[in-house]
Formats: sequence, structure tokens, C-alpha cells
Amino acid sequence: MNRKRSVLLLMLICTTFTSGCWDKKELNEMAIVSAIGVDKNKDGKLVATFQIINPSNVAGALQGGGGTNPPISIYRASGDNILEMDSVASTKISRDMYFAHANLIVISEEIAKEEGINAIFDAFERSPEFRATTRIVIARGVKARNIVETLTAIDKVTAEKINRTIESTEKQNGGSININLQEVIKDLVSTGKEPIISGFTVSGQKDKEDKMENTQSSDIKANPRAAGIGVFKEGKLVDWLDGDKAIGSMWVLDRIESTNLNMDWKGKKDAITYQVIRQKTNVSVKVENGKPKVFIKVRAEGDIREVNVSLNLSSPHVLIDIEKKLAKNLKKEMEDAIVRAQKNKSDIFGFGEIMHESHPKLWKKLEKDWDDDTFPKLEAQVQVETFIRRTGLRNKPYLSNIKKGDQ
Repeated sequence: MNRKRSVLLLMLICTTFTSGCWDKKELNEMAIVSAIGVDKNKDGKLVATFQIINPSNVAGALQGGGGTNPPISIYRASGDNILEMDSVASTKISRDMYFAHANLIVISEEIAKEEGINAIFDAFERSPEFRATTRIVIARGVKARNIVETLTAIDKVTAEKINRTIESTEKQNGGSININLQEVIKDLVSTGKEPIISGFTVSGQKDKEDKMENTQSSDIKANPRAAGIGVFKEGKLVDWLDGDKAIGSMWVLDRIESTNLNMDWKGKKDAITYQVIRQKTNVSVKVENGKPKVFIKVRAEGDIREVNVSLNLSSPHVLIDIEKKLAKNLKKEMEDAIVRAQKNKSDIFGFGEIMHESHPKLWKKLEKDWDDDTFPKLEAQVQVETFIRRTGLRNKPYLSNIKKGDQ
């Protein structure tokens, strides 16, 4: 009996130290921020565009497929730093801004080029509400506000549309990179790697992006789309990578999941399409004659998905020739991407980090002048192997029966 009383007394004492929900907030007291755009005005002050979700409108749009009210609301505020803009915006909103669901930060190209991004992320990283996994993009050729305020048709919240577009673009062709706040800050503070961030723009009629009519037509008038990869050096935007340069960089970074490689054949442009289904890139640094040298090995496997010439895919000799040419083309893409990075004097591939891990003593000597001296002269040897696993349901394209002279 004494034991039971002691346990009961202990429980009563413990309850006095239980805090409970002392800082709880009801949903109807919060303004849920989904995206933030950062621009600069004519006076040189920062201008933040806050994209806030209208929960009832989003739910109505999802259930009924339409609606006359926008799923998001836009509030703007100017200031000298992020916290000042937050304070100014709070005077315009009847609820407390809640950042735990913010999953996109858009930085204007003007700020990224002129002032850099080093100082922008401190307030976001320091905030207990803000997520380290928030995605980062650069507004290319448009204001950050143009992207944040755009109304989209399929994904009702613009931030979701942009994030999913970046993910699909990286997975399907390697033309963008899905990078978050934590990864960007890690690259900014590293002496052996510079960050790269996806670009985004708005195509079509830019004066229509914030109108509900933009979502009520099958022909979208203004549409946010991925626009290359931005290269940074010492926190500032120095170059844009598009097309083969962007994809070649993603191959070096081992970020390719699935992509199509087009190949010319017998004078016909893009005659064969090879779809990568799996690949692996290994990068190592060795020291030869006292100098570092990078070795990059790629192994890719895929299928033939399209053939627009007369070709006999049942012939092993033809398949071997295709594999060799695919490897040669891919090797050139990667070498061109490395040369472009060396011209920018920006080690976006992290060769310096690998050097630091494998040869720490030599790295201490090279670290200070790595980007400006050693990296631009760094010799890189690229080795590529490609393998054709399947050629589809037809070995001989029907074009062989139309055009004579198959191989």
C-alpha cells in the first residue's frame, strides 16, 4: 500500500512540471507561407514577396476542379534585411506568418549577380520554424515576384509546381538541379566546392501570371518553367549552364537518374535516341609528379528508344558501334562542362573536397589558390562505358522496308 501511495505522489509531483501546450496556435490564427521571393527595388532595398496559402480555396479547387478565388495570396514588404521585411509584412496581415511549410525561396538574378547570396540565408537558417530542406531557385530574366505570384493550373500552389518541375527535370534529363537551403550553405562555406542553383523563369504573357484566367484556360498564358543551372563563385552568380553544358555537369556530379542521349548516324541528325536507365559516376583524385589529377569513370546502361534511319539492331557489330559513339559523345559533354567550369574558375564539381579527403597534406598547400590557380589548370581524365541492354520490340525498324541499304 505504501508503494502505491508513493507512486501516486510521484505522479502528482511530476504533473506540476508539465508545461502543456503553452505556445499553441490555432490554424485560423496563422498565415501559412509557402514561398518567398527576394528582389531589390530602385532604392537598393530588399523587397520580399510572401506567397500565403488560402486553405479553403485550395481545398475547393482540389475537390471541384475550379473556383473563382485564387488559392494563394501575395503580400510584399521592403527592408534592409529579411527580418525587417518580415516585420513590415506582419503589419499588412491579420494573422501570424507561419514559415514551417515554406518550401521555396526565389532569389532574383540581379541580387545573385551584384550582391551575392551569402548574406540572404542567415535569417532562414537561424529560424527555428524554417526548414533546412527548403528548395532554392534563381529567377532568370524575370523578377522573383513574377515567379512567386504566378497562378498555375495543375498544382494549385505555385511553390509545389516549381519544386515538382525541378525534380522531374533533374530526373528526366538532368537540365536542373534539386538543391535545398542546407546544401547551398554547405557549398558556400566549403573551400573545395562552389554551389550551383537551378534557374526558373516565366514564359508566355508575363502580365497574365497573377490572373485567375491563367488557370481557367487549357492554353496557359503564363507558365513558370525551368531555365538552366546557375554557377556561383564566392557567393555570386557568374554564369548560366544550358543544354549539354548543364547535362554534362550533372553527369560529373553523379546526379543523372534518367536521360535521353541523341546521336547522329550516317549524316542524319539525332537519328538514334538512347535512354539511360541506370548509371554511376566515380570521381577520384590522384597525385602525379606532385600535381593533382582527376579521374572520372562513368558506366551507363540503357535502351534504344527511337531509330529514324535504316538500321539492323540485331547485328552485334552495329550495337558495339553505337555504344562506342554514345560513349564518345558523352565524354565530350562532360569534358566541355569541366572546361566551362575551369573558365569560370568555379569548382562546382567538388574536386577540391575530394582532394581534401584523399590528400589532406597537399590540400593545405593548394587550398588558398585552388579556385583561381590550381582548378583552372587541373587535368581531368574522363572514361565512359555505355551498354545497350534492350532495343525494343523491333530489331529492324520498319524504315528498313521503306529505305533500302540497311546495315
